[in-house]
Amino acid sequence: MKNTPRRRRAFVILAAGWAALAAACAPDMSQQPKYPPLGPSDFFADGSSARPGVEGTVARGLLRTDEALYTGRVDGELVVRIPVPVTRTLLERGRDRFDIYCSPCHGHLGNGEGVIAMRGFRQPTSYHIDRLREAPDGHFFDVITHGYGVMYGYAARVPADDRWAITAYIRALQRSQAATLQDVPEPEREKLTRPPQ
Repeated sequence: MKNTPRRRRAFVILAAGWAALAAACAPDMSQQPKYPPLGPSDFFADGSSARPGVEGTVARGLLRTDEALYTGRVDGELVVRIPVPVTRTLLERGRDRFDIYCSPCHGHLGNGEGVIAMRGFRQPTSYHIDRLREAPDGHFFDVITHGYGVMYGYAARVPADDRWAITAYIRALQRSQAATLQDVPEPEREKLTRPPQ
């Protein structure tokens, strides 16, 4: 009589286990009629089990309604200014992406002296020439997207937001290499002009 509650508990646990196992092995889920992916089908006129997407369907997150943001152009013309707010976060992201995708060829300063050029490959043009300093922001986005010369396009590798971040960072590089003392804020300028102690 002492072991009756213990035996009852063991029986309940064992019965629950068997019930869960029996429910998991229901044949209606594992033996249902189905087609393997891209398998043939006699049901559809085209003979394929895979159905084409509904015309006009756009994958979630890929609706491209902002022409400037996704193409770098408006009415076929390159945008003059970056169509997103240029923040410190954007510039830091741009530096990170630039270091990964661009600096091997363009160098960390954007002067075209990356390791690829050092190894004998064609040296890209420096970002610090007048033609590129005066180019609209959309030019850099367009080149990153479609490529230029021997550079292939990065549209499939770098999302549009990151391409704009890289563009913003290129502009920061250009500004840093052509900066004068007048570009430095007044409190910082005093630190630079103060004689060393």
